[in-house]
Amino acid sequence: MTTSDFSTTLLVDQTPEEAFNAINNVRGWWSEEIEGSTDKLNDEFTYHYGDVHYCQMKLIEVIPNEKVVWFVKYNYFKFTKDKSEWTGTKISFEISEKDNKTQIRFTHLGLVPEYECFDICSNAWSQYVQQSLLSLITTGKGQPNSTDTPRTADEKKFQSAVR
Repeated sequence: MTTSDFSTTLLVDQTPEEAFNAINNVRGWWSEEIEGSTDKLNDEFTYHYGDVHYCQMKLIEVIPNEKVVWFVKYNYFKFTKDKSEWTGTKISFEISEKDNKTQIRFTHLGLVPEYECFDICSNAWSQYVQQSLLSLITTGKGQPNSTDTPRTADEKKFQSAVR
């Protein structure tokens, strides 16, 4: 079966539990600018990158050491015609054992080539997952976006609108 959703896979020596804990440490690999809880079923958090990208996520499936799924409740891109391209999509992390290693399969369900942001977003996810998340799992330190990204008036409006 072929799918056009974006997906990438990691294979690490660490345990499924270590991978699961790293995935849920979203501030440790995606962005230090995460507001809200990121590790339990029904937790909600907000991500932002300057005035370019904001999104609100909800954890809709959490199976310890096996799977985490985020639902994109709201999304805003400054750089696309359809500012809400990710809204309603799901981001899945599936953890399994393979050849005495731990496999993490990341899939952004609904991030498809027809989206204007597909190239930019798939490249960004590749970097965050293949470099930052991998580093967090294997060394304990990822490369998330830092808190130095400036807040704008538009972002402040977004933050109050989604609360």
